[in-house]
Amino acid sequence: MKIFLAGIIQGSLKDDSIHSQDWRGPVREIIARRIPTADVYCHYSAHPNSLTYRGEKIRATFDEGVRRCAESDLVIVYLPSASMGTAIEMYEAYHNGAVVLTVTPMAANWVVKLYSHAVFATLEELDEFIAAGKLETLFE
Repeated sequence: MKIFLAGIIQGSLKDDSIHSQDWRGPVREIIARRIPTADVYCHYSAHPNSLTYRGEKIRATFDEGVRRCAESDLVIVYLPSASMGTAIEMYEAYHNGAVVLTVTPMAANWVVKLYSHAVFATLEELDEFIAAGKLETLFE
């Protein structure tokens, strides 16, 4: 199974800073426990200095991430607040047949509602969902 980690990086920040990326470790731990044979891709980890990119390298990097997301079997999304890039990834993944699981307090958001197969308020809820075998039912 190919899994893509999607989530807020810059969000609505107005400078070159980023939101905390500390969620990526716990999500990787959940995957390692529950889906140990998965092939996990994290675009942020592949491009940790992407905020220093300029010109066409920005577009190429963004497009590569969206393509990889769309080619995944499962996308795990972390959205503590809105993210334009993550919304695009969710849309593309959903329309290309990936299962999208979203961890967010924004369950009423239209993009979240329309392009998530399941929504969780916490990472613990996501873990419990996968542990209970409910993920498999989304692939049937």
